[in-house]
Amino acid sequence: MRNSLLIIALTVFMAACGGNSDVEKLKSKLERIEKDIQEKTIEANELQEEIAKLDPEFAKKTDQSVLIKQAVVKPQDFKHKINVQGEVASRKNITMGAETMGRVTQINVSPGDMVKRNQLLVKLDASTTENSIKELKTALDLATTIYKKQKNLWEQEIGTEVQYLEAKNRKETLERQLATAQSQLDMAYLKAPFNGRINDVNVNMGEMVQPGLPVLSMVSQEEMYLKADVSEEYINDFDQGDSVEVYLPSIKKSFSTVVSAVSYVINPANRTFQLEVKVNEFVDNLKPNQFARLTLVDYENQEAIVVPSYVVQQDNVGDFVFVVENKGNQKKAKKVRVERGKTYNDRTEILNGLKNGDVIISEGYREAVNGIEVRIAQ
Repeated sequence: MRNSLLIIALTVFMAACGGNSDVEKLKSKLERIEKDIQEKTIEANELQEEIAKLDPEFAKKTDQSVLIKQAVVKPQDFKHKINVQGEVASRKNITMGAETMGRVTQINVSPGDMVKRNQLLVKLDASTTENSIKELKTALDLATTIYKKQKNLWEQEIGTEVQYLEAKNRKETLERQLATAQSQLDMAYLKAPFNGRINDVNVNMGEMVQPGLPVLSMVSQEEMYLKADVSEEYINDFDQGDSVEVYLPSIKKSFSTVVSAVSYVINPANRTFQLEVKVNEFVDNLKPNQFARLTLVDYENQEAIVVPSYVVQQDNVGDFVFVVENKGNQKKAKKVRVERGKTYNDRTEILNGLKNGDVIISEGYREAVNGIEVRIAQ
């Protein structure tokens, strides 16, 4: 039994040695063939070049190069912009309400009317207050006369100090009562707080109004501005004074302006913050809530390496472009891996992979492969 095991082991060992020998022979044969192919390829290329010099038609048939156009990469200013929707707003767009209860006795304006500051717009019934003012004025006239006479007597040391003080107190009390009544009367008169235009009138003649309820609305173009909600993604990208391009589609007007204010509070409902944009004075016919399209620069690099977006290709590894590389008298296409930045208006910023002076293939890049010879189109 023991001898049988020895015989089997010896047989396996000899077979293994024989197998290794066969593999080495095959490898050696492959190396000889590859060397022959390399030598034949060199010989064939040399023959092609020699024949091409003698036969131009043969040269055209054997030419495998790709016709391209090239572009030199240079640092340039690159801006990335975003578009946001905004609307026209006014700091003088108000709804006026009554400060006191009363019946409407006079309406002096209609929607669309232009009004001046302090112009009377609507008057409420204030006959009771007006009568009280007349009574107070009569009483004040008498109290003033008594006070003056009592003061003269007091200065001549006639009468008592108490009489003088009572006359003075009576006069001052009536003055305060008259001022209060005058304030109550003013509440019955709705006057324009600024120059502007009447937008709407919400009451009719003879109608009773309650304090706080809207009576009319008015707006002024003196303090117009634009406001827009911007995603919190851009919270650190904008500052006061940044340039803005504005387009108003309803009146087909465009103008350039600047950011006037940036909110630092995020709206939790939609995760946005508000920008305010100055409105140029020459823009007429603006109305509150009018739609506007704002274009803002959220990124700028004045020394950016920029290429046309279409030349950046992708494979299973990542992004790449083809550059032109000089090898002796030939120009070859070279596949270069790049890291792209932002893209705007069909231009892409390249963060890594290209440098100033590199020559990219701008046309014919889809026919190019790494190492292929290229010809520059004139």
